[in-house]
Amino acid sequence: MGAVKNKRMPRAVREQQMLDAAVRTFGQRGYRAASMDEIADLAGVSKPLVYLYLNSKEDLFTACIRREAAALTTAVRAGVQPGLPADRQLWAGLRAFFTHTAENPDGWAVLHRQARTHGEPFAVEVAAMREELVAFVTQLIVVAAREAHRDPSLAEREVAGLAEALVGAAESLAAWANATAGVSAKQAAATLMNFAWAGLGDLMENRPWTPPQD
Repeated sequence: MGAVKNKRMPRAVREQQMLDAAVRTFGQRGYRAASMDEIADLAGVSKPLVYLYLNSKEDLFTACIRREAAALTTAVRAGVQPGLPADRQLWAGLRAFFTHTAENPDGWAVLHRQARTHGEPFAVEVAAMREELVAFVTQLIVVAAREAHRDPSLAEREVAGLAEALVGAAESLAAWANATAGVSAKQAAATLMNFAWAGLGDLMENRPWTPPQD
């Protein structure tokens, strides 16, 4: 049974209640299998009210993606304290990322699995979130690299690929951590730091790996 209906609930609060129910349903059952009846019942409202507020299943799913994406990027940004050494900033950002995805597994399932596999409009929404995270990580790395190399002109493209790879690894690791019992957010962050920082640390020391000459 859904929550007790409250006709006097403010619209904004009721809409968040619907989104909470939708994220849980989409995250656990998948976009195709989720029904508006199930979402309405879980939210404690009528199905016509869900349609009145959020128009369609597609619009409801898009609203869920946007809300969860904004919450994740906000959490990562809030977790990083400017002025700390590069490794501490990256560590804080990764811990914030893995903590948020662990505490919001249904939201992460919507972003990582459902939105990417059910059509271009949904995938585009997730791509925008990913681009924001990559840009943020790029700035973390490039600022530290410029300081370490004493080269303020060091181009972002020199580290943009590293940021792309790091975000991709974090996404895959979050999915694995959420599906694996006993893996904490701190452990997941430490795993990725151990995997990535040796290379990034050498970059900061101006000791990049170079391929052999053919």
